[in-house]
Amino acid sequence: MQNKQLPNVHLHKEWDLRVRTWFNQPGRKLRRRRARVAKAAKIAPRPTELLRPAVHCPTAKYNRKVRVGRGFTLEELKGAGLSAKYAATVGIAVDYRRRNHSEEALGLNVQRLKAYLAKLIVLPRNAKKRTPEALEAYKAAAQSAGQPVALPVAAAEEPRAITAEEKKVKAFVTLRQARGMHKSHGLAQKRKAEITERKANSVKK
Repeated sequence: MQNKQLPNVHLHKEWDLRVRTWFNQPGRKLRRRRARVAKAAKIAPRPTELLRPAVHCPTAKYNRKVRVGRGFTLEELKGAGLSAKYAATVGIAVDYRRRNHSEEALGLNVQRLKAYLAKLIVLPRNAKKRTPEALEAYKAAAQSAGQPVALPVAAAEEPRAITAEEKKVKAFVTLRQARGMHKSHGLAQKRKAEITERKANSVKK
């Protein structure tokens, strides 16, 4: 062994300038909680959250799960007899870009809006127009944490035996066929039109 100098690498100098720390995480957590409590007390007895629609998650893997969406569509608001401007003033979220793709989802969200409107207490801005009954109901109202109308919970299907007809069904083949028919729909229509045109021309000759 040769008499070499021992390594003395200074890697611990000013390490806190190069490492991102999270020492203030407990304090920030407490500050956010206190801010939520203060906001809820300030807007009481109004709900802590806006009313949002029930939507299905994307992709075939998660589309059975129902979650809270961004906002109600104009069609859903129209079904409940509301305008978009008025809905935004009474705690209802509105999404101008979302579209309805099924009657079931449309009806479900319309029912959510109607259930919310049934519980809604709106006081006129003019204090003279406020009735004593409305004021008493407003004072007795309890603030709801989370969604004012709970999301629907799908009932789990009871286990049962698979029937012989269900065993014969080939789900993968059926989906592939439907996918292929959807993709080649325009080409198939074009070929049918060409065949009918040829037949018509041959008859004329």
